[in-house]
Amino acid sequence: PSAHVAPIDMLRAVCSAMMTRPVFSTDAPMVSQSMPWASRFRRSITSASTPVSSAAFTAFPTMTDVASTVQAAKSASRSLAGAFSEQVHTLLAGLINLRMLVEATLDFPEEEIEHLSRGRATEQLAALLARTQRLNANAQQGSLLREGIRLVIAGQPNVGKSSLLNALAGAEVAIVTPIAGTTRDRIEHAISLCGVPVHVVDTAGLRDTQDTVEALGIERTWGAVRSADVVLHLHDLGQIDDADHQQADARIAQQFPPNVPVIDAWNKADQHPNVVEVPNRLLLSAATGMGLDKLRDAVLAAVGHSASAAEGVFMARTRHVQALTATVTHLNAAQAHLQQGQALDMAAEELRLAQSRLGEITGEFGADALLGEIFSRFCIGK
Repeated sequence: PSAHVAPIDMLRAVCSAMMTRPVFSTDAPMVSQSMPWASRFRRSITSASTPVSSAAFTAFPTMTDVASTVQAAKSASRSLAGAFSEQVHTLLAGLINLRMLVEATLDFPEEEIEHLSRGRATEQLAALLARTQRLNANAQQGSLLREGIRLVIAGQPNVGKSSLLNALAGAEVAIVTPIAGTTRDRIEHAISLCGVPVHVVDTAGLRDTQDTVEALGIERTWGAVRSADVVLHLHDLGQIDDADHQQADARIAQQFPPNVPVIDAWNKADQHPNVVEVPNRLLLSAATGMGLDKLRDAVLAAVGHSASAAEGVFMARTRHVQALTATVTHLNAAQAHLQQGQALDMAAEELRLAQSRLGEITGEFGADALLGEIFSRFCIGK
């Protein structure tokens, strides 16, 4: 456990993580059903005075199975301690103060007081924006720990998709044969990359076919692609000079959703050692493991994972990340208006929208409350 988190608090955090998210491991399928043993164990440590005996762990999964990593447990502990809520409320207080300065300048122009200059609103906004961006980055990392990454392996038949799934899983999860079109349905397996749970999805090869069953599998492949966080477009390095094969790859790439990151990788590099590596071409071998470390790094980079942000990460929900991202967007717009110097009303509206999005996390702070702040801080109308 962390030096700042008592062991009993760490256990409570782990159990809370278990109750709200699936269990992942590198050598077993994902467990998504309810976990009554987690409820019993959590109840047994609800009170700090309750002794926790070694017998309580007899049916208790390993730390890797329960919370993916120690990092996930620490993130859950920070969230339970209210650190995330505290930082959001600090941001909200700064935003309310900034709105007060801007709104006072707009609503009471006849008053002989330079609200905006006195409050250094531009400097305040820059500092507020920087803090919101840092919190958003940490919340995104926490969301990855909580929700995991859905990585879909897609490509033409017989490029080695199932072999790659087996290599990443470290087990024979999918059947592999030299026959093109062996995989007819999606196969999912959960692994962990640098502490981040990843749901790897092997899919049917993409091609034109008259086979009814294979066509259904291809339809499911495209469904998986549309719901992916990252798509791994796997190519056959041995077909790199085959014009027909390359055209088929291009047609597949054109159908990927524009908002989903795509990683291009060329498999079977062990069979073609004379192929010259070029920049931005990821070569790998599912058979030997060559290039898998680079692939793991590429997957994490595609979703913005940062190992250096681990100590500030919270077990955030997706809606929290969405609210913070929208807040950053509105603060950026407000900053642009303030820098122009003649669009104060537009800046005020962007600040209002930013506060509204933060309010989705913390609760509302209405117009009446803002006016109360203005009158309490400034001698107006007296």
